Amino acid sequence: MATSGSRQTPRRRGLWDYPRRGKGPIRRWLPSWRVVLGTFVGVLALGTGTLVAAWVTTTVPENLGNITNQTTTIFFSDGETEIGRLGARRQLVSLEDLPSHVGDAVVASEDATFWTNPGVDPRGFARALWNNVRGNSTQGGSTLTMQYIERTRTDSVSDLVGKFREAIMALQITRTTPKEDILEGYLNTIYWGRGVFGVEAAAQAYFGTPAAELTLSEAALLAGIIPSPNNWDPGVNEDRARTRWHRNINRMYTQGLITAEERAEAEFPEFLPRPTATNTLGGQAGFLVNEVIRELSDTDQFRDRPELLRTRGLHIVTTIDPVLQDAAVAVAQSAFEGNNPADPDALSVSLASMDPATGEIRALFGGLDYLQRQFNTATQGSAQAGSTFKPFTLVAALEDGHSLGDRFDGRSQKVIPGWDPANGNVGPRNFGGTNFGNIDLVDAMADSVNTVYAQLNVEIGPQRTVDVARRLGIPESVSIPAVPSNVLGPSNVSVVDLATAYATIANGGGRVTPHIVREVRGLDGSLVYTGPTERVREFDPQVMAATTHALAQAVENGSGRTARELRGPNGERRPAAGKTGTSNGNVSSWFAGFVPQLVTVVGLQQERDGRLEAITPFGQWANNRTGMTGSTFPTRAWTDFMHVATEGMPVQQLPTYTPTRTAPPEEPVEDLELEDGDEEQADPMEGWVTVPEGLVGQSTSQVLPVLSGLGLHARIETVESSQPQGTVLGVTPGGVLVPPGSTVTVVVSGGPPTPSPTPTPPPGGDPGNGGPENGPDDDDGDPGSSHDDEV
Repeated sequence: MATSGSRQTPRRRGLWDYPRRGKGPIRRWLPSWRVVLGTFVGVLALGTGTLVAAWVTTTVPENLGNITNQTTTIFFSDGETEIGRLGARRQLVSLEDLPSHVGDAVVASEDATFWTNPGVDPRGFARALWNNVRGNSTQGGSTLTMQYIERTRTDSVSDLVGKFREAIMALQITRTTPKEDILEGYLNTIYWGRGVFGVEAAAQAYFGTPAAELTLSEAALLAGIIPSPNNWDPGVNEDRARTRWHRNINRMYTQGLITAEERAEAEFPEFLPRPTATNTLGGQAGFLVNEVIRELSDTDQFRDRPELLRTRGLHIVTTIDPVLQDAAVAVAQSAFEGNNPADPDALSVSLASMDPATGEIRALFGGLDYLQRQFNTATQGSAQAGSTFKPFTLVAALEDGHSLGDRFDGRSQKVIPGWDPANGNVGPRNFGGTNFGNIDLVDAMADSVNTVYAQLNVEIGPQRTVDVARRLGIPESVSIPAVPSNVLGPSNVSVVDLATAYATIANGGGRVTPHIVREVRGLDGSLVYTGPTERVREFDPQVMAATTHALAQAVENGSGRTARELRGPNGERRPAAGKTGTSNGNVSSWFAGFVPQLVTVVGLQQERDGRLEAITPFGQWANNRTGMTGSTFPTRAWTDFMHVATEGMPVQQLPTYTPTRTAPPEEPVEDLELEDGDEEQADPMEGWVTVPEGLVGQSTSQVLPVLSGLGLHARIETVESSQPQGTVLGVTPGGVLVPPGSTVTVVVSGGPPTPSPTPTPPPGGDPGNGGPENGPDDDDGDPGSSHDDEV
């Protein structure tokens, strides 16, 4: 135990000795020199480390000088005819081609120390930091170099961290890039109002002159309005623009960039008035440009950065043929012209034309004017498909072993077991309530007999129709319930959906991807993207050939017979196949058809005040009692469009189809002795004959005896042609088996047209207009209410 006289060991001071012992009342609260020095060293080390880390982790993009947000241009398929543009209006110019006072004016106005600073103005940057700490704007501290970086980086941000990174990048780029290159990049990047970027476009917009011809006063005005070009545009606020111009002229003088004499002689320049706002997306351009954006925004190249479509000066070539597009617009607009026009506020006309070999969309119409309505009915709209779905059920049946010769009862509203048990299985009505006899699947397709295909769908199972529709190309986004009535097309599809499905049939069973973009190239011409043109084999070509044969009869003998008007270069018949469709209540109508090289779908739908309604008859069908079915305007428009689209196109035959032999209904057999184990195999096509091929080019005196010798009847169809009179231009059908006694169409040249006096119109005008259409009614009509609850 220590005594009172022993020395006491002093207590060891801690790291934080405050208040300090043994000091006066004021000094005891002041930090020691050790703390001050330690804190200074720590802060210095931390700051240095932060700067080093920022310097190491911040890099200038290698292509910074190429990122100039140039205009992307979209072209038709010829690669030359422009559809529209995306993004900035800009044209690059070299600093060497500009008068020196252009760059001097910008430097004087925006960054007086540009030529000497390291990319950052310390005082200006400190001022910006202080403003940010106080909650004010971060602007005011950016040098011209920092502004250039800010405008060329797509990941640029305006907060304090963003400004700090831009400062680091400005220091780095100044070390590696000549000041002249930085100034040139800035002049080509800056926004100058009036929708233009870069000094070249600005010179044109404000003065109607190239940037290389800008005067001192013009350059001073352009430089003066850079901070707020929309508000300081002389066409908006001339007084403010004059103030900025005077300020810049004086700055150029005080910085030694112009002489006193030049300052005294400078006059405020004359300028062009601010242009009235215009929109280049009017008419069809907006629809096509928007489809390009929609398509490319879903690709690997642009999905994550769609803004690149507007800022990288891309050269986009679409699949749209300008001639075909004009034809599509013309036939669609015809619905709203002439006598008894349709109501453009209610009726929608849609058209899509596609190359079945590649999926390239060659023409697309989905609205009259994009500025009036930014909704493309060809791609974004949809309507009930009607009987255009019948081929899907036929394909499924053929795959399951049925043949085109299979026969069904064609009576209207007959009982079909399994159709609709809740309503006594009463099947759908045929159009007009027509009763057909025992007919095969080809005739039932030509006449669009609802009851026949209803029975077929029940027999194969409606899920098979769904499966085939998907494989043909109807997207999953289209609802197709697996119910018997799906064969009648209650599902809503677009013209592009149907064109894709029919393209699979037309090309022999290979599904294609519909697309509107052929290729995208960068500024340097490098290929960035190409549209998908590959085909995926989904069906046996023979199944597709049989389906095409049935659809060809719908054109040859059914409701699509208007399409028989198509001709080849020499006036010969051009084979076509297709199907009309009309929805329940005539709220939509269709014609989907093709020649081997091109598929086109035309659709109508009427909507008023947000509610679908029956299409009001218009034009030459204004008095049509059966309404606007698929055989009216859709088939007429399809044919008129295809006349233009196939002009000069070689005539190709539809695929040759050899009918599959099927057994007839069982009947009693008499006077036949069958050996044990044998079964009677009757040949339903015994005695059938093949229509000869190779008759085109011969004379009728040669061809008619050949057909007669085979037991065939010839129906002569004479057309004007450059071929000699009497020359056979086509035989339909050709190369297929037909029953003896069948009638084939022989198209014969009547020779070239001869001039004739203009005939005097008969009293009452043209008898061919305004009356009911000759020929059969449309195909599908009202499928009955029995399926309404199932779709």
